[in-house]
Amino acid sequence: MPRRILVTSALPYANGAIHLGHLVEYIQTDVWVRFQKMQADGDGLLNEVHYVCADDTHGTPIMLRADSEGITPEALIARVHGEHTRDFAGFHVAFDNYYTTNSAENQWFCNDIYAQLKAKDLIAARSVEQFYDPVKEMFLPDRYIKGECPKCGAKDQYGDSCEVCGSAYAPTELNNPYSVVSGAKPERRASEHFFFKLSDERCEEFLRRFTQSEGRLQPEAANKMKEWLGEAGERKLADWDISRDPPYFGFPIPGTGEKKFFYVWLDAPVGYFGSFRHYVDTKAKNINADDFLRPGGDTEMVHFIGKDILYFHALFWPAMLEHAGYRTPSRIFAHGFLTVNGEKMSKSRGTFITAESYLKQGLNPEWLRYYYAAKLNSSMEDIDLNLDDFSARVNSDLVGKYVNIASRTAGFVTKRFGGRVKAIAATGVLHSIQARSPLIREFYDAREFGKALREVMLLADEANQYVDTNKPWELAKQAGQQEYLHEVCSQALNMFRILTLYLKPVLPRLALEVERFLAIPTLQWKDLEALLPEGHAIQPYRHLMARVEPAQIAALVEANKESLQSAPAPIRHAERQQHAIATPAAPPPPQLSPAREEAENGAAIAAQITVDDFAKVDLRVARITKAEQVEGADKLVKLTLDLGGESRTVFAGIKSAYSPAQLEGRLTVVVANLAPRKMRFGLSQGMILAASGEGPGLYLISPDGGAQPGMKVK
Repeated sequence: MPRRILVTSALPYANGAIHLGHLVEYIQTDVWVRFQKMQADGDGLLNEVHYVCADDTHGTPIMLRADSEGITPEALIARVHGEHTRDFAGFHVAFDNYYTTNSAENQWFCNDIYAQLKAKDLIAARSVEQFYDPVKEMFLPDRYIKGECPKCGAKDQYGDSCEVCGSAYAPTELNNPYSVVSGAKPERRASEHFFFKLSDERCEEFLRRFTQSEGRLQPEAANKMKEWLGEAGERKLADWDISRDPPYFGFPIPGTGEKKFFYVWLDAPVGYFGSFRHYVDTKAKNINADDFLRPGGDTEMVHFIGKDILYFHALFWPAMLEHAGYRTPSRIFAHGFLTVNGEKMSKSRGTFITAESYLKQGLNPEWLRYYYAAKLNSSMEDIDLNLDDFSARVNSDLVGKYVNIASRTAGFVTKRFGGRVKAIAATGVLHSIQARSPLIREFYDAREFGKALREVMLLADEANQYVDTNKPWELAKQAGQQEYLHEVCSQALNMFRILTLYLKPVLPRLALEVERFLAIPTLQWKDLEALLPEGHAIQPYRHLMARVEPAQIAALVEANKESLQSAPAPIRHAERQQHAIATPAAPPPPQLSPAREEAENGAAIAAQITVDDFAKVDLRVARITKAEQVEGADKLVKLTLDLGGESRTVFAGIKSAYSPAQLEGRLTVVVANLAPRKMRFGLSQGMILAASGEGPGLYLISPDGGAQPGMKVK
């Protein structure tokens, strides 16, 4: 029977642009969906696959950003929806429906799920102490509070979970908390909230089955769930707070008189259902939505997500669905993150690249689709976009191997044989290319895209070797070899057709151009054995893909550079949740000895400079997120600095005064526009400021409490 699959990608938050990091997930999902849509059963019936997504539109960040822009949240999310839709279309991500969580359909499902859980005694109301920002006069969502993890002590962790040890907790458990909105120390105030009773033994028993014994998660994801669940009887899961206090942009909880709202993480995954319902009601009216949303039947529901939101999708979401009478996910596929040139994406280096800027620079979106697919596998490993390797791989594989087959043979068919191919038998290399179909198909289905494309390129090598061996350019010059020339070129074009079929999930636009060039129907996997018949007419060959030029990559990086000199200092927003980053008061610097004070007070003042001279030095507040000993260095400590969304590596000669443990988490000041310096131990990308005098000792410069990474020192 054909498969019937509802496929979703995680919902992008409607508070920022789509960038190349986001596209890892959507391209991965789109490739898998396109592959599945090409598959058919023994009778030729194609799989029924529906790919839906939506903008995640609720929550405090949306409300605050709209307020800062002087517009309504509805106006903000409408604008961002248009931008997201444009960017996804530009990279050929073919959603069957792209919707919004701020919809009547989504609200209906949220209310129904809540009612079903309440009827099963899985909703509890209790008074809790909650953090309140006395400056902004609002209760603070979990991710608007930061402090020290109560489990491992890591600094600057958000109020719901620790990014270092993975623990989940209540924000009131944080040590030394502060508001990321204003930087103020929050007050604890009582407020009644609603909880989903995740600790209930019914949820625990279900989740042990769901995450461990039913094969719904990748092995590494299942192991992570086991850590969070603990051993049977441990009851490590806490009840989940699903309500928020006003002011809040979201759906009011029924029966509360709009005094409580559903937490955005409740209605965000429910948005999959809301988008699918809208799709069924407006575009696919022949589909019964309950076939996909209710238990039973022959359908599948598959989620693609980033590993950072595994907790919500593998615990909260399936537990809610199971006990509200809805179907649970058949599979949850988690992927890793993207680095660029081996480092976190950076605006100052020009590697924080938006989808819009990539397209505006004229780069082919299918270059990136191919490169990502060539790196992706079924694990949760991170992948790296190395821009040099990107150019080399695209030029070698797609232009030098794949397109080269057609460009070297099609012209002979057009000029010498009236554009008509010769019927040939599937033998030799052509048969070998066909025979590799089951393996390539298996790799695609298992999301081992890198392995699938390696096989395709090996076959492209074989096809090129066939052309090289038979040398059609020489056959064309030899009398009596025209028939053989016709056969060689027809063989090559049949090979090219099959390789196009294999590449079509990754390169849909190029495959469409090949279908037009070869004058063939839309390629499906079942067409693998079919060959071009005798006398089949092709269209004149036109170049199918250009090479990546170094100047294009340089222009892309330059277009995405954001000078730290001109960068704004306001609160920045992190990915997915778009929560602002703020900073607690820094610890006081070491006290100066009397001798030290005397030396410093008596130091000569340097020659005068002008305000313009001072303006050339870009001093920024930075947080030391990591400090390491440098093996073989007597004075140096390797520091990783956060400059408000950008990471820098600096080698500082402060080993005599500070141990790494004393440095991590501290604020300091860095010369941000100092030219990088190549050292024996690596590249130093700035200089931190410290005080020193004629006597021994160094004293790190620390800004006052309330300063935030990225702020300019004036």
